[in-house]
Amino acid sequence: MVAGKKMTKESILPSVCEDNGDEGGKEEDLGGIASRPVSRPRSVYSRGSVDGQRVPRSPSQHQSIRMAQQDEDYTNEEDEVDEGRGLPGDGQQQEEECAIADQDFDIDLELSRFRNEKQAYDPTGQSAYKEACKMLNVIPVSYFLRNMKQSEINMMHYGLGSQGTKALAVSLVTNISILKLNLRDNCMEGTGAAAIADMLKENCYITDIDLSENRMGEYGARALSSMLLENTTLFSLNLSGNHLDERAARHLSPALIGNQKLQHLDLSHNRFTDMAGEILGAAIAENTGMKSLNLAWNCIRGKGAIAFAEGLGGNIFLRTLDLSYNGLAKEGAVALEEALKNNNTLEDLNISNNRIPFEGAMHFALGLKVNTTLRILKMSRNPMQSAGCFAILKSVQANPESAVEFLDFTDICVDQEFKDLLNSTKETLPNLQVNHSGKKDLKCVKHSGQSIGM
Repeated sequence: MVAGKKMTKESILPSVCEDNGDEGGKEEDLGGIASRPVSRPRSVYSRGSVDGQRVPRSPSQHQSIRMAQQDEDYTNEEDEVDEGRGLPGDGQQQEEECAIADQDFDIDLELSRFRNEKQAYDPTGQSAYKEACKMLNVIPVSYFLRNMKQSEINMMHYGLGSQGTKALAVSLVTNISILKLNLRDNCMEGTGAAAIADMLKENCYITDIDLSENRMGEYGARALSSMLLENTTLFSLNLSGNHLDERAARHLSPALIGNQKLQHLDLSHNRFTDMAGEILGAAIAENTGMKSLNLAWNCIRGKGAIAFAEGLGGNIFLRTLDLSYNGLAKEGAVALEEALKNNNTLEDLNISNNRIPFEGAMHFALGLKVNTTLRILKMSRNPMQSAGCFAILKSVQANPESAVEFLDFTDICVDQEFKDLLNSTKETLPNLQVNHSGKKDLKCVKHSGQSIGM
C-alpha cells in the first residue's frame, strides 16, 4: 500500500520517508532509506520501543487503511510466491532508476502493523514484510517467511534486487530471532546495501552478515561505513566482491577507526590499489577491535603495500591477515620485516602469490628471527625459489621463542639442502608442518599435509 509523503512521519525506518520540512539540514539519500547522522534522534519505535505511545493517524490515512483491506488477501501469499525471486528484471535495475522511483512515493512501513491497534506485536516482522512487498511491488520470498524465527538465514543467489532487499530490511528492523544472515549475490547494488545499512542502525540482534558479490560500489560502502559508526552488535561483515576501490576505502577508513566491536571483515576480491593500501593501512594502525581481515585478490602494491605493512606493525589486536594475490613484491616483504619485529599479536599470515623474490624472502626471514607470535605462515607461489624457503626455515630454527607451527611453500620446488635443513629442524621442532613441492629432478610431488622427504 502507498501512503502520501505527508502521512508517513512515523515508521520503523523513518528515513524511508523524505523530510521536506526540515530546513535545518538535509539527510543524504541512500537508496530511498536515508543515512542518519550519528546525532539524529531515534524514533519512538527504534530498538526496544515497541510499547511506546502510538501517534494518531490522520483521517485520510485511516481511509487508506480501509481501502487496503479490500485488496487481494496476502494471508496465503506463502503458497503463491516465487521461490525467492522478485519481478522479472528487478535485480538489473540501475541505482538511478531506483532513486527516481523512490521519489514518486513513500512507504508507510507501519500500516500493516497498526491496522488493528490491539494486534499483538510481531517479533518476526512477518506482517511488515508482506506489506512492504506489496508496496514495493515485489513477490515475498517463501523461504524467508518460513524461517523468520530461525537464528540463521541463508539467502544466497535469491535475486532479490534493490527493491526486494528494501522489503527484507523493513521486516528485519524488529526481528529478534535472526542472528546470522547471508545475502550473498542478490544484485542489491548500492540502494539495497543502503537499506540494509539503515536497518542495521536499528537492529541490535544481527551479529554476522554476508553482503558479498552484490556490486554495491562506493554508494553502498558509504552507507555501510555510516552504519558501522553507530552499530555496536555486528561481529562479522563480508563485503567481498563488491567493486570497492580507493573511494570506498576513504569511507571505510573512519569506520574502521571508530568501530571497536567488528572483529571479522572480508574485503577480498575488490579493486583496492596502492592508494587504498595507504588509506586502509593508516586505519588498521588505529583499529582497536578487529581480529581477522581478508584483503586477498586486490591490487595492493608499491607504496600501498609499504604503508599497509607499517600499519600492521602498529596494530596490537589483529590475529589473522590474508594478503594473498596482491603485489607486495620485494618492497612489501621488506616492510613486513619491520612489522613482524614490532607486532606481537599476529598469528596467521597469508602472503601467497605476491611476487616476493629471494631478496624479499631474506628480509622477511629477519623479521621471523625475532617474532614470537606467528603460528601459521603461507608463502606459496612466490618466485623466491628454494633459497628463499631455506632462509625462512632457517630463521624459524634459529629463533628459540618462535611459535611457527605451519609453513606453506606449495608450488615452490626446493633442493636437497632445504630438505636436509628440514630434517634437522624436525628433531628440535617435531610438530612443525611444512608444505613444499619437492625437487624438480626427483619428480616433485605436492603435499597437502606434513612434508615427506623424497
